[in-house]
Amino acid sequence: MRDLVRRIDAATPPGRDRAVDALRAFAILGVVLGHWLVTALVTDSGTVHGASPLQNLPQLAPVSWMFQTLAVFFLVGGQVGAKSYASARALGTTYRQWFGTRLARLFRPVAAVLVVWAVAAGAMLATGVGPDTLHTLLKLVLSPLWFLLVFAGLTALTPLVARLHPLWPLAIVLHIDLLRFALGGPAWLGWINVAAGWLVPYCLGAAGARGGLSGRTTGWVLLTGGAAATALLVLFAGYPASMVGVPGAAISNLNPPTLAAVTFGLAQCGAALLLLGPLRRVLARPAVWAAVALVNLSAMTVFLWHQTAMMAVTAIGLLAGGALPGLHTVPDGPAWVLARLCWLPVFAVALLVCRAAFWTYEQGRGGHTKVVREQRPARTAEVRRA
Repeated sequence: MRDLVRRIDAATPPGRDRAVDALRAFAILGVVLGHWLVTALVTDSGTVHGASPLQNLPQLAPVSWMFQTLAVFFLVGGQVGAKSYASARALGTTYRQWFGTRLARLFRPVAAVLVVWAVAAGAMLATGVGPDTLHTLLKLVLSPLWFLLVFAGLTALTPLVARLHPLWPLAIVLHIDLLRFALGGPAWLGWINVAAGWLVPYCLGAAGARGGLSGRTTGWVLLTGGAAATALLVLFAGYPASMVGVPGAAISNLNPPTLAAVTFGLAQCGAALLLLGPLRRVLARPAVWAAVALVNLSAMTVFLWHQTAMMAVTAIGLLAGGALPGLHTVPDGPAWVLARLCWLPVFAVALLVCRAAFWTYEQGRGGHTKVVREQRPARTAEVRRA
């Protein structure tokens, strides 16, 4: 382990911003924990269906504030994408080559998920699993992929949006919500916010790549302004307090994104910017940096397989012969929450198994040694640009 820590630390280019990697790891782990906490699979008369504790326990809405971290991921994505494209242009790489490389890294592990679940779905149908149960399971696996499609689209637009001010997409979200909620416009208009809403933190990240977010003042303005705007929208404009979708709710802040979700994301981005300095100091320690680097190296695998890990534990639990608290029971009280917290380490172990089985689709053959070798050209590129 010490040897691995030393190798990761030695292979990291001196100019790499480790704090940005830490924010990415935080965002991914926040999504994973959030899904595990607010998604339940309930068994009822031989059928499995999804449920959320937020339906019966609305006081748990603050949990969604902690674990709905997609804005931070898009903030990091905008910064990394803008820097990557600028470096590619400096080295003479074409847009097609640059985008093709990034797209392959993004969707190569997706192919493994789709193949495995296509085979699993066929096997379940052949063994008599009902269509309702299969729909529930496939929805849990496939629904997170919307995020990758949006991220791929914004990455493709990086040359066009790298200098776009975040206020422009924010204004679009504002007007779309006014049309939908205040003027009775059609609901389908909200889907414009899927691009415009996540473009706000992406453009913030691109501005950070240009040095436009230096200083702590920007962080405090985003944090306080975003938090105040979100509070006003929730308290006086009828937006739900939960920052994730709640089954049966009239309005979802996330599907599609609302103005409240975007302002909440701005507050998160402000907090992330304020954390950059402390994170850089902490990540100067090789052991801490190695842990963050390993999460980032498996980020796509963790994101794509975390729901499968939860479902695998749920399915194995059925072998006990009865509904297990926090795993198969209705999430309708504090007892369910406490039981669910006890299951989180089990989900994590199952995810580690998935990570061991499918990590090669994210990084290719060669494991950590290959990753160490692949990080070296980045240092050469920096020397060339200097």
